[in-house]
Amino acid sequence: MSTQTEDGHDDHGHHHLPAVEDWPRGFGEASWWPFVTAIGGAGIYIGMALWILQDVVGTPLIGIGVAVGAIGLFLVGIYGWLYHAFIAKFWSREITSAGPVSLRWGMIAFLGSELATFGAIFTYYFYYRAGTEWALPDAVPIESLTGSLIIVNTLILIASSFTLHWAHHAIRHNDRKSFVRGMGLTVLLGIVFLGGQALEYYEFIGHYGFTYAEGVYGSAFFGLTGLHGLHVAMGVVILSIVFVRSLYGQYSAERHLSVSTASMYWHFVDLVWVFLVAVLYVGAAL
Repeated sequence: MSTQTEDGHDDHGHHHLPAVEDWPRGFGEASWWPFVTAIGGAGIYIGMALWILQDVVGTPLIGIGVAVGAIGLFLVGIYGWLYHAFIAKFWSREITSAGPVSLRWGMIAFLGSELATFGAIFTYYFYYRAGTEWALPDAVPIESLTGSLIIVNTLILIASSFTLHWAHHAIRHNDRKSFVRGMGLTVLLGIVFLGGQALEYYEFIGHYGFTYAEGVYGSAFFGLTGLHGLHVAMGVVILSIVFVRSLYGQYSAERHLSVSTASMYWHFVDLVWVFLVAVLYVGAAL
């Protein structure tokens, strides 16, 4: 077992990322970082709601300001939570059988709540889609719903799951070079996907005038794709943290729990996108 020195280095030659002390502290050993993260996440939804209700509040700047501040708070919470839960004292922490199991079940429970969130919005869409008066708004760019941009963006996200699986497989076999390359490529593909989605929004809104106000389909489309984009962005942040940690020499065949949980989240996000494309893009075009 290794010990950590006062300057942040340990006897394995690894060192940790700089971070503030684990503050604020909670009750006993409990940390407030998860609560800070949750408040930031809730604030994002509040900001989006205020932006949608800009006619009521008087200006869209209020919603935008709340959302930007909430995103900052969310990222700070994620950083503090992940750092002090997984990064600090990484090599000196004992490996137990109960820890990995509980954290994996925690991720499964979290993904279950995310599945319920997406499922509620999809149910809303299916309910109205089954109505006799269902019709797509005229502003919907039918020819672009299954265009090259959507196809390429989908292939990019699917490819990122394969590169992440490659990285995960590599670290389980102590192939650090392939692990680092796979993680870096996965983060890059995630960023490219977000750029593609931003370009898609620009074309739909700027060229076709298709917005969230275009009936049930418009609200469902931008609600689901926007929510998914938010999850991809969060996944990119999480994978980036894992990638930076890999550059600092962390992870091994015995210590790669956060790689496993991050992989579970990313593969879930990919599966949701495939289903979303089948329903909202291909289904609408048909």
